[in-house]
Amino acid sequence: MRSDTTGIWTPVALSADLPSGTVMPARTPAGSIALWRSASGRPAASADRCPHRGMRLSHGFVRGEALSCIYHGWSYAPAGNCLRIPAHPELVPPETIRVATQQVQEADGVIWVAVGEPADQPPRFEGLVPLRSLTANAGIAAIEAAASAKTGTDGLLRTSHNSTGLRLLLVAQEQDQTLIHVLLEGDATASQRISASRIAEALRRAAEGVQAKGVA
Repeated sequence: MRSDTTGIWTPVALSADLPSGTVMPARTPAGSIALWRSASGRPAASADRCPHRGMRLSHGFVRGEALSCIYHGWSYAPAGNCLRIPAHPELVPPETIRVATQQVQEADGVIWVAVGEPADQPPRFEGLVPLRSLTANAGIAAIEAAASAKTGTDGLLRTSHNSTGLRLLLVAQEQDQTLIHVLLEGDATASQRISASRIAEALRRAAEGVQAKGVA
């Protein structure tokens, strides 16, 4: 993990993509995590390895307020402590059995995860509504080149398609990949939402072309 990423909020997913009782893989600057939401709707971020046999917890399942490993069913609380070991139902798991966790916040339909101790709250995008997320096989520089625009200080890239009020929240991934969260102005019509989705897909293809040519 690079030191300059400590204390930084990363937008790992959209709220709509994580219903209650589900788990999904996500990435932070510190590596992969299991992002999950309990039955009551509480989001949590756990390290993506069960301490028992190393199985990915993002392959597991959520039951109530706990995340369980799909291999042997060891269950963990949002705070990371082990709650249950099915093979030993009478055992109270010791505090030493736990998974690492990271702070999670939801704001304006975006789920943010913090690496380390953040000094501030995650950014707010009031007036914008999340539309969808997609992954481009291109770096942020290639996306900016394809869009003929630069990411602003608020972390958003504004495209030239102003009629749709399109904003892109870009998150660098591994191997020159970028996670793109597409946001729209809150009063966008159904046709504008469809148009924005197509524009985002076209931009992804264009950025991947730029990346393949090595221009960015």
